[in-house]
Amino acid sequence: MTKNKIWLATGNRNKVKEAAEVLAPYGIRLEHFPLERVEIQADDPADIAIYSLSMVKEDLPICVEDAGVSLDRWGGFPGPYSSYVLERLGNHGILKLMEGESKRKAYYVSVIAYRDTSGVRIFRGVVDGEIAHSIRGAHGFGYDPIFIPSEGDGRTFGEMEDAEKNAISHRARAFRALAEWLTQI
Repeated sequence: MTKNKIWLATGNRNKVKEAAEVLAPYGIRLEHFPLERVEIQADDPADIAIYSLSMVKEDLPICVEDAGVSLDRWGGFPGPYSSYVLERLGNHGILKLMEGESKRKAYYVSVIAYRDTSGVRIFRGVVDGEIAHSIRGAHGFGYDPIFIPSEGDGRTFGEMEDAEKNAISHRARAFRALAEWLTQI
């Protein structure tokens, strides 16, 4: 039995838009469940997503997504602390940390905690790439203007149209995994 309508608990409408576009081809409609969450600090984004999901008391098929970019040069920093670092340093601060670095490998991770009457399940999406030398592009949000996916053509996520980004992004991969599971249950 496919769940044809689920909710995404977030305060970020950009996430809702991206996820809805990924889920639509599966016949799954995504509704926004506004949630301003207190994001705990943890080393695993799954722990953050599960905790945030526990703050939602409504009995709905619902999910929370947590994502972050990890820089190899800095031991995976900021990783699950990406929201905090973006708020404090911004993309300019990340570029400053990477100044003069030739090794710019990075990866983006998305973790979805999904809950329905059968319990909680976790879905992950990862995309490898590197950090650009400058902010490029006006699309997307977060670290998109400085993240160049390995599978792309050298453009940042911020330079890609939504459909291009959704074909390869970490978030799209996690939501596709969720959709594939939902269409099989």
